[in-house]
Amino acid sequence: MSIQDLWKAANPKGHLLTAISFLIPIVCGAGFIIAIGMAFGGSAQSTLVSGKFDLWQALATIGGKALGLLPVVIACGISGSIAGKPGIAPGFVVGLAANAITAGFIGGMVGGYISGYLALAIIKYFKVPNWAKGLMPTLIVPFFASIISGLIMIYIIGTPIGIFTNGLTSFLRSMGTSSHLVIGAVIGALCILDFGGPINKTCFAFVLTLQAQGINEPITALQLVNTATPIGFGLAFFISKILRKNIYNNEEIETLKSAVPMGIVNIVEGSIPIVMNDIIRGIVAAAIGGACGGAVTMIYGADATVPFGGLLMLPTMSHPMAGVMALLVNILVTGIIYALIKKEVHRDVIIDTDEQEEEIKLDDIKVS
Repeated sequence: MSIQDLWKAANPKGHLLTAISFLIPIVCGAGFIIAIGMAFGGSAQSTLVSGKFDLWQALATIGGKALGLLPVVIACGISGSIAGKPGIAPGFVVGLAANAITAGFIGGMVGGYISGYLALAIIKYFKVPNWAKGLMPTLIVPFFASIISGLIMIYIIGTPIGIFTNGLTSFLRSMGTSSHLVIGAVIGALCILDFGGPINKTCFAFVLTLQAQGINEPITALQLVNTATPIGFGLAFFISKILRKNIYNNEEIETLKSAVPMGIVNIVEGSIPIVMNDIIRGIVAAAIGGACGGAVTMIYGADATVPFGGLLMLPTMSHPMAGVMALLVNILVTGIIYALIKKEVHRDVIIDTDEQEEEIKLDDIKVS
């Protein structure tokens, strides 16, 4: 079997995307909780002593503790996706080990793969007597996969990953304005190429890693681009009216009525039916708009603590106007470019083929 076949069979990207789908609700829920608590003056506490904290401190602490377990969540998600239920316990243990040795989110990701494939190997190749087969998923697999992957994390890979993570964080924090512009533009353009597909999710995994280290601007750039792009396509409709062009047919106009509200709450997939009708021009307009919006986000420091929610992210930023500026730039650029480069189309909606055939047959009837 070739390396390519092994890679395909291992499916690391698929397992990562599955884990991210589990991770997003936790990140969003915890993010909004900590954002509400901190907005009203609360601060995360190491422990909550009865009678010595208020509601806002409680919320900030709950959210902070949940976000602090992101390495555990991503490790559980990856390991469970690889090995099923027997992989969840090893993922949990290796995620805690990554936290303990400050390997962070990247450590949780790597540990999830190690524990998951270890658990899968034990399931496939570890032979036990018939009377012990019932113990495999509940005791044997979790025990051996947990202890081996946990010790690998602590004694072998945890420290190098921690050093790399800290170095990456320090590098990003020390960057100048021009570097922020380039990184913001790259993130903004890449994340929108497939409108919420695998490229978008891969970018999300990378920027979520940075957010776990306290760098919020990259993930904010990605989410603002997801928010602005469908609204930009909606703006293109009105710009095309000024230019006296018909760039959408009636069916696409109906799609816009749902795509724009979906974009407002950070769901970019609603614009896919529109883009698929003119995919090259749609991607070009979205990518240029995303690059501009991402650059503005990074330069002016839009730093939402919640990595989802569209316009609901703005109150969680220390500089909400930076987020507003990024959104406006992205929307305007996407809308103007798409209105200019999109070819004119007929406004009429294509009616159902069966109905069309019936009408033609009736019209063709001649009475002699």
